[in-house]
Amino acid sequence: MNLSGIAGRTAIVTGAAGGIGLAVTRLLIASGAHVIATDIDIAPLVGNAPEGLCARQLDVTRSDAVDALVNEVAETHDGIDFGVSVAGVLGFAPVAETNDQEWARIFAVNTSGVFHLGRALARIMKPQRSGTIVTVSSNAAGIPRQNMAAYAASKAAATMFTRCLGLELAPFGIRCNVIAPGSTRTPMQTSLWVGGNSEEKVIAGALDTYRTGIPLQKLATPEDIAHAVLFLLSEEAGHIALANLYVDGGATLTS
Repeated sequence: MNLSGIAGRTAIVTGAAGGIGLAVTRLLIASGAHVIATDIDIAPLVGNAPEGLCARQLDVTRSDAVDALVNEVAETHDGIDFGVSVAGVLGFAPVAETNDQEWARIFAVNTSGVFHLGRALARIMKPQRSGTIVTVSSNAAGIPRQNMAAYAASKAAATMFTRCLGLELAPFGIRCNVIAPGSTRTPMQTSLWVGGNSEEKVIAGALDTYRTGIPLQKLATPEDIAHAVLFLLSEEAGHIALANLYVDGGATLTS
């Protein structure tokens, strides 16, 4: 099925230089969108940028920088149609060993970054009475994880923020939704693999850490998540709002 309502539209994507963000960017461009692809390091984007992509350096933890970029894009392109928050960082430590700086670092990107982009887009999209926002969160927002409390809490906060934003913006014809990926073959995931057969261990789960496995018996690819994002941006999802779609092969045993 060819998704409609994407060609010719303007999109901002954060965390676009790798993993899920890069996959989202590529699919948007392949679908005919004009993409402002942002990241803290845009070197991977600049080297091989396809037509229709504008790479811009952006630190999502800085609200002034986010506001300035969103306003510039809206002025240049006569509005903004899509916003996709993908930028994220991982933290992996027991609560007792998580210091204040690490907690703040994770929340600054995973939660405040989503807030900064969502607020800036709301200010643009409300007057134009149109637009779609998707936050790429995590299934860790919906199931406890050992040694990942800061990450899971930051993603849970980003998830609920996006849904609350969606409740405020829905009367203006603006849809806000969340994608909750599970284990996905990205550098963030493989950085956790310190022993052999790590992929098999993730798929199998672990009783000693109360971690469920993946019923579908495979990791997601970045493209698996990106396709779900594009669906929520498209006109085919035109009556979907405030949703939290798990794309994790059944790992969280929920919907």
